[in-house]
Amino acid sequence: MTFWRITTLASVLTWPFSSFTAEEVPNVIKFNRDIRPILANNCFNCHGQDSNKREAKLRLDIEESAKAERKGVRAIVPGDLVESESWARIISKDPDEVMPPADSNKVLTPQEVAVLRKWIEQGAKYQSHWAFIAPQSPALPKAKMAWGTNPIDKFVLMRLETAKLKPSPEAAKEILIRRVTFDLTGLPPTLKEVDQFLNDKSPKAYEKVVDRLLA
Repeated sequence: MTFWRITTLASVLTWPFSSFTAEEVPNVIKFNRDIRPILANNCFNCHGQDSNKREAKLRLDIEESAKAERKGVRAIVPGDLVESESWARIISKDPDEVMPPADSNKVLTPQEVAVLRKWIEQGAKYQSHWAFIAPQSPALPKAKMAWGTNPIDKFVLMRLETAKLKPSPEAAKEILIRRVTFDLTGLPPTLKEVDQFLNDKSPKAYEKVVDRLLA
């Protein structure tokens, strides 16, 4: 092991993360959601699909390549920051060793570095491209306050509460019908349509408007 690697890895466990909040670094890191965008923006140009630009025969978009051993070194070792060469390069202060390279004009943000670190610590799990993964309905999050009428509203409310924000009050019915009519037709509602919506006191009044416009 070179002196450079020894001194670099000495800082692995002391890299500062105390300034990050739970909202900035998810509890469970997911490759497609959290890692793939970071690698695509900063790493795939030299370690991706294009064989003409690929450096060190390393592909970070393919799990087998990213975790393979080359000359006694592995770019990513699940659960082991010290043995992961990619981590040593990420936190390196040497402009000849740091990744992304200094001449790439790309710099990882402290938050991105924190996410990458946590991903490796959690086992560096890869996922297939999202387009090849069958969608699954996630469990509805639990919110502190009651708000909204649609399951999607619960996810919106969870994000608002995370950001310590409160949802806006529900818009008046005349505003709601104007918004949805413009959204779906590009035209304003007629006075007759507005009156019909205002006079409809049923719980499904808004859904009726949407169904009518979609039809």
